[in-house]
Order: sequence, then structure tokens, then C-alpha cells
Amino acid sequence: MNLHRLNVILLALGLLALLAGMWAGLVRIGWDWPALIPEFFAAHGPLMVGGFLGTLIGLERAVALGRPWAYIGPAAAGLSVPALLVGAPWPVVPILLLLGSIGIGVDFFALVVIYPSWSGWTMGLGALCWVVGNVVWLAERSVPAAVFWWIGFLVLTIAGERLELNRSSGLTGWSRLLFGLAAGVLLVGLLFCLPGGNLVLGMRVSGVGLSAMAVWLLVYDMARSTVRQRGLTRFVAASLLLGFVWLGTSGILAFAYAGQLFGFGYDAILHSLFLGFAVTMIFAHAPVIFPGITGQAVPFRPSFYSYLILLHLALILRIGSDVAQWHTGQMWGGLGNATALLLFVVSIVMAVRAGRAGGRSSEVATPG
Repeated sequence: MNLHRLNVILLALGLLALLAGMWAGLVRIGWDWPALIPEFFAAHGPLMVGGFLGTLIGLERAVALGRPWAYIGPAAAGLSVPALLVGAPWPVVPILLLLGSIGIGVDFFALVVIYPSWSGWTMGLGALCWVVGNVVWLAERSVPAAVFWWIGFLVLTIAGERLELNRSSGLTGWSRLLFGLAAGVLLVGLLFCLPGGNLVLGMRVSGVGLSAMAVWLLVYDMARSTVRQRGLTRFVAASLLLGFVWLGTSGILAFAYAGQLFGFGYDAILHSLFLGFAVTMIFAHAPVIFPGITGQAVPFRPSFYSYLILLHLALILRIGSDVAQWHTGQMWGGLGNATALLLFVVSIVMAVRAGRAGGRSSEVATPG
């Protein structure tokens, strides 16, 4: 199959996972909407982390490698989406996501072999966290047992990418050491979160690692300076800085609500991380990365700020409601988050159509 066509198919599967995952999430927090499948209540996490974020991250790496075998990982992750939505029996979906994580891990380590670097090893460790998380999910049949390893996957992968992009900004050996310490604390905490470990201690140590990584990014990432520029570059930088703040918030919440694997505290930890940090990173990088995946320009529009602002205002409502244990506020915050994600998809599609009509390429910008 033509690789460009495969890119579009996998991107479409990722977006399908996003839409289905949003629906499942709203059903999960109490909106009385029809469930698409009997297991829809439990489908939210695998759809969002594996089907959406995992497929997109893997696709980005496959495009960077440009080799057909590099698509095995994102293809397996993408196939988990229709498998889940048609109600495939256990353990089809976790096996597909485990194969996807292994394949994407191979992609990351292949890039490390070609271009050895701290950033490459960090992203490789992130991919390994996803493998471990999927093994735990498969063994325990429990998303909460695996979810902190999924968090490690996203945080280390994204932080590694930021480290890679900041190489030209003059990082010192001291700053790299601090980065390594933050990542190391996070990994130690994750080890305690394994089944049979000390979950409370693990969540607290992981929380310290998450907050330390957020502080490192806020201090050393080039977004601090590029936010003073204009257009797409400012939008990307503003998104990154907001995401770093939510990463730190998630760490604080993980420390405060250590041991909780359900309820308001659990919701606050996960969604400050997955929405506030990970999805905001998607918002930041989509106008830069999507053209490489699809071959279509994504010209910057000031309207991009609408979904960015809505996501974070709704997230403030949601996390604040979690802390106050106010279910109605949690529900409306969740609906606002879903609306922001829909607005994001619509805005990107409209920007692509505008780029085609105008016959112009997307605005050139640094990714931070």
C-alpha cells in the first residue's frame, strides 16, 4: 500500500478513537447517552491512550523513519479501534495494543541506533513504559492497574521530543542531569505502582517526578522565548506552556490523592495529565506535524485559540469540581472538554480546506 494513503488511514483511525473515546468518557461521568457497545464504560482509557494518542505518536515516528516496517506498530494500535468498537472478545484489543506498543518501541530504538541521543533514549524508555502498561493490563484485566505506566509513556515520549527540539538552545550538562533526575524519579515511582507494589508510595514518588519534569520544561524549554513571537509560533509556545503547567498540576494531584484508583481524585489526576498535558501537546504540534503525515498544509488561524481556551477553561471547571467533589460541575467540565476536542478537529479540517483553496503552504514555524 502507498505509504501516504496508509498515513491518512491511520490518522482517520486515530481521530475515530478520539471521537469514540470522548463519547465513552461522557457516558462514564454520567451523561445519559446511549452506549455504543456493552463495554463502552470501560473503553474510554484504551480508546484515548492507545487508539488516539498511541496511534498518532507511532505514526509520527513511522513517518520519520520512512520505512514500511515502521508502520507495524501504529497499524496494530490503529486496528485496536475498530476491534474495540465492534466488541471484539477479550483479549483481542489488549493484544493489539501490546503488539502496537512493541512495534512503536522498535521504531523509537531504531531511531536511537541511527541518531544516538539523550532525547532518543528518553523516548525509547517512554515506549517501554507503554509495553509494560499493556502487559499489566493484559495480565490484570484492569485499566487502573496499568494507567500510570501509560502516563509514563506519554510523559517521557513528549518530554523526550521537547529535549530533542531544544538541542539548539544551548542546554548545559547540568540541565541534562536535572532532566535525567526528573525522569529517573518518575520511573522509580512507576516501579512501585506495579501490581503487588506500594501504590501509595508509587503515586507519590511518580507525582514528584511529574512535577519535577514540569518545572524542568517550564525553565528550559524554548517556548519561554518563542511565546513572544507571533502567529503559529506563539500559538504553539502558549499551548506548550499551558501543558507544562497541567503536567505539574497532575503531579501535585497524584501526591495528594495517592492510592485512589477511582472517584474524584482519580479523575483529577488522569485528566489534568491526559487532557491538560497530552492533548494540549497534540494541539500545539498538529499544525506542524499533520502536513508531514497527510501532505496537506495546515495554515494557522487565530481561531485556533478558541479550542485551546475552551479546553483549559472547561478543565479548570472539571478539576476544581473534582477537588470539591461536585459531580454536576465535573459533568459540565467534561462536556466542555469534549466540545473543545470537536472544535479542534473541525478547525484543522477547515484550515486544510482553506490551504487547498488558497494554494498556499502552512506558515513556517518552529515547533515551540
